[in-house]
Amino acid sequence: MGVMSCNRMENRILPYVDGRLKASEMREVDTHLKTCAACFVRVKEFRALSGLLDELPQIEPSDAFDARVRARVAAEPVKRNWWAVFAPSLRVVFAAAMLLLATVWVGSRPGDSVVGPNTEPDQEAVVSDLPVLENFDVLSNFDALSDLPLSQSDDASQQDANPSTQM
Repeated sequence: MGVMSCNRMENRILPYVDGRLKASEMREVDTHLKTCAACFVRVKEFRALSGLLDELPQIEPSDAFDARVRARVAAEPVKRNWWAVFAPSLRVVFAAAMLLLATVWVGSRPGDSVVGPNTEPDQEAVVSDLPVLENFDVLSNFDALSDLPLSQSDDASQQDANPSTQM
């Protein structure tokens, strides 16, 4: 048997005072108390406190106390099993499945080159898009097309399409 430290004694003071320790543990505590004045004083204080608590009058509950406690317990809502917290509803499962599906769909799409303030655009992509960008201005503004004269073939096709003008 080793010598008991004061730290181990802290956890055994109350069981020692109440007489809840095994015989071997009681002897070990007794041996420590003979050599440690601080722990001896603490045990003495706990015994005095225990004695004061024993002198207090014990309050006996009324005859109806048990009936009232049982009625309150019966009125409490039944708590679900703690596993029930992990059983999600159909809506939660559907929402999670849709979120997962959307995440997989977005992740599987081919990545577009992101041009941000700190990145430079790909020169080849800009050069290949240049003719489209030049033609876009013309196509978005039809005023330039209305100023063009009609050609001979256009005049003939319009006359064929509109027989009332031929008379």
